[in-house]
Amino acid sequence: MSKNTKLIEAYNNLMLNLYEAMDDTLHSTADGLEIAKEKLSKLGGLTQEEINHIADALTKDIDHAALNTTNKNDDLSSWLKFDIALIENFAIDSFMELADKTRLELNKLTNQAAKYHTYVSGDITSPGTFVCTECGKEIAFKSTSKIPVCPNCQAKVFVRS
Repeated sequence: MSKNTKLIEAYNNLMLNLYEAMDDTLHSTADGLEIAKEKLSKLGGLTQEEINHIADALTKDIDHAALNTTNKNDDLSSWLKFDIALIENFAIDSFMELADKTRLELNKLTNQAAKYHTYVSGDITSPGTFVCTECGKEIAFKSTSKIPVCPNCQAKVFVRS
């Protein structure tokens, strides 16, 4: 078996192991990936460096798909730049489920970050654009400023845009 074939097979095994680790569990993608890497390592035939390289490639693919597609097959076909009918159903279903779970984790992190990185009327801030969390009104400051209440809805909470 050539090295390329071995690495491609390892990528597919890692994806399957990650899919299994993430299936109906509370594992984060990162935790699931560590479990999947351990399973791949136990199969033997790969160095830890090769396993990490494959894991990085799979993570990059899943993250990119999560950020650039929805559940719609049309979005996936556009992302892949070819018809998904050409791909084995299990592989594409597994991959997209992982991307969906990754997308959910990214959304959760974004929402958590927004909660911890909110600005309130009266806060002093550096230049930048802020968005009202209630109505979406943008307020731009060109210099250090005190954040006012939203001129549109009188709300007091903003996030940096």
